[in-house]
Amino acid sequence: MINFEYARAADIAEAVRWAASDPQAKFIAGGTNLLDLMKENVERPARLIDITHLPLNTVEETTNGGLKIGALVPNTDLAYHPLVERRYPMLALAILSGASQQLRNMASTGGNLMQRTRCVYFYDTVTPCNKREPGSGCSAIDGINKQHAILGASEACIATHPSDMCVALAALGATVHVRGPSGERSIAFTDFHRLPGKAPERDNNLQQGEIITAVELPAKGFAGHYTYLKLRERLSYAFALVAVAAALEMEGETITEARFALGGVAHKPWRDPSAEALLHGRAATEANFEKAADMLLRDAKGCGHNDFKIPLARRAIVRALTQAARGTPQPVADKKIR
Repeated sequence: MINFEYARAADIAEAVRWAASDPQAKFIAGGTNLLDLMKENVERPARLIDITHLPLNTVEETTNGGLKIGALVPNTDLAYHPLVERRYPMLALAILSGASQQLRNMASTGGNLMQRTRCVYFYDTVTPCNKREPGSGCSAIDGINKQHAILGASEACIATHPSDMCVALAALGATVHVRGPSGERSIAFTDFHRLPGKAPERDNNLQQGEIITAVELPAKGFAGHYTYLKLRERLSYAFALVAVAAALEMEGETITEARFALGGVAHKPWRDPSAEALLHGRAATEANFEKAADMLLRDAKGCGHNDFKIPLARRAIVRALTQAARGTPQPVADKKIR
């Protein structure tokens, strides 16, 4: 039994003030991840700050032609929002590829960014885990690591980030808006999540007391040539072994801009602009896609059980870019890979 205080924030300022004053406090919205962690005794917050009544549940167009998504917009509402479906279909596809309908109904935009790894050793409190207990060791490195990272890992942690939505947000070049004791600031999405390094207990670059207020999408949504390809051990309600969000701008058969990010392979959604740049001005061919995949995976390293992820990721990148170039995105309902 975990004893904790419960408080419902009346406004954003109050939520920030309470969180800043108590390092053991946690914000709670849908609770789809935090409550699981509490049940498993992984998280033991001294206080839960209920933010479900804050005015952060709208989707609005921005003056620069983008979209501002409130942190409390449910995943289901976001996936089926007309503006998202029409202008950012890759994001909608990624959201619908994750979790289950019931979980998507509860999960929030901000909560999706904040969810923690599903590494089995992180959840198993009788095994060493540097993310759960810094300095205790990483059981996954010499353990069963089939689901674990092949990019950006460290000697301290090889866990992966579980989100599908975040992979699409990384590829789209989103921005995260936060508010804290020092006021408001914006974080480029690629800088929001952290690699483990020597401090794997820190998942992101939020400061004490900061709360996510919104995620902003740029005007360009790549609605014509995109896909979200998710490879997993079963066809539904499973986390990705490898996922690819791919988006292209095309002039005929020539690529004028390329974006692609990987999920299931690192501590954060993995994107490398140098790999994307290889495709700029090039023809949409399998050979060029293979070169881009090789660049993205040049530093990939397995730990034994997950060695297969490297060739799997290479094939997934090529297939996803092919789907995007053809304008035939991977369907959610039909799991057969096109």
